[in-house]
Amino acid sequence: MAISRPYPTQPGAAPGPAGPADGPAPRHAHWWQRPRVRRGALAALLALSGLVILGLVREQTGTEGFLVGLGLAVLPVPLLVAAFRWLDRVAPGPWRNLVFSFAWGAGAAALMAIVANSFATRWIATETADPSRADTLGATVIAPVVEESAKAAAVLLVFLFRRRDFTTILDGVVLAGITATGFAFTENILYLGTDQLTGGSGVSSVTAATFFVRVVMAPFAHPLFTALTGIGFGAAALATGRRRPVRFLLPLGGLLLAMGLHALWNVSSTLGEYGFFAVYAAFMVPSFGLLTWLVVWTRQRGLRTVREELPSYVRAGWLTPAQPYALGSMRARRVARRYARGHGGRAASRAVAQYGAYATALAFLRRRGRRGGVGTDFAAREHELLRELWRRRDTARPALEHAARVTAPPVPPWPVYGPYGSPWAYEGYGPYGRYGPYGRYGAVDPAHFAHPGYPASGPNPYAYPYRP
Repeated sequence: MAISRPYPTQPGAAPGPAGPADGPAPRHAHWWQRPRVRRGALAALLALSGLVILGLVREQTGTEGFLVGLGLAVLPVPLLVAAFRWLDRVAPGPWRNLVFSFAWGAGAAALMAIVANSFATRWIATETADPSRADTLGATVIAPVVEESAKAAAVLLVFLFRRRDFTTILDGVVLAGITATGFAFTENILYLGTDQLTGGSGVSSVTAATFFVRVVMAPFAHPLFTALTGIGFGAAALATGRRRPVRFLLPLGGLLLAMGLHALWNVSSTLGEYGFFAVYAAFMVPSFGLLTWLVVWTRQRGLRTVREELPSYVRAGWLTPAQPYALGSMRARRVARRYARGHGGRAASRAVAQYGAYATALAFLRRRGRRGGVGTDFAAREHELLRELWRRRDTARPALEHAARVTAPPVPPWPVYGPYGSPWAYEGYGPYGRYGPYGRYGAVDPAHFAHPGYPASGPNPYAYPYRP
């Protein structure tokens, strides 16, 4: 897609044509159609479900057991949330989506699970007249289906109603993981607060085994299960140009895998001590390692997308030549935020972080556009992101250029010669590397450094590696 010269007609004017979001809200909209009313109703519903589930848990554990369980269950929450926020640093999503996901998992999903599980267990016990068998079936069959479906509902809602914020596999993993963290938080209060020893109360009511398994050994269990559902939704978001059944089957397949792994984890508790540790070592640890590798690889792929797609906007004048490299490196982003904070305070640091988020969203949008994965609103969304970058350019550009200079790899003391080298071609992301301003993917006109024997247009013939 051709991009016109981006400079605005005046400093305060927004470059490019106005998108649909620029116009005023329709005046004929009813009061229940207003965004504030909808957000308020959703917040009230989540708060009510949270109060109800906490009341049910307190009824089963007692006041003292509830407080003990609450104090112990909150321990893994900050670590899990921080881990998912770290994964989301490349293209951080809005906080409102994360708050909604956690609240849904801790309140609505937990309430649906405890009601459905109790009803199903009682029905099985009544029909079979075997309470022990009902408990086993409830834990190994009913609970995985009900709980994973309830948690997946949060990911589905964000996917449907916040589609603009759901564009990659990482988005699905983060939203699913935060939802499962909230669900596990409420469930841990119930398990850790229930009297399990000699009918005592307080700290003595919590067995060391329960705390060790749920908080120390496997705090990642629920996030791991639901992350499979998130991967399915993320794959559906990336499935451009495919038929609708395929995009529907991807989330369903992720949900079925989540239910299967959850059921296997619950079955392990009925296999005795050795069976539990065998399942933990043979399935849970490898699954966690595989998922960790996948999300880290996806994170690095996202940074590579930023480095590859943003040079197009450098050539159009939106970005400076150093910015694609700086925005494609998390270390450079941290240096840029520290520089902005030292020169302009927290507001400047926040502006640089927002600049990086909008630039990353722009790179992902352009990649989907090249692959045919965007609709008719591509131009409006592109100009909306470019306007956000333009508003923060005065603060972000000096910080990012400083970060690019600080984090650029050192230039070798002598030039590299050979069939794939030249005095100006160095591997890496320095000014003469393949992604530097004078490299193959750089923004500077190759005519400035074109050899007389080569044409002055097209890729820089001196870039490494040489590809005419």
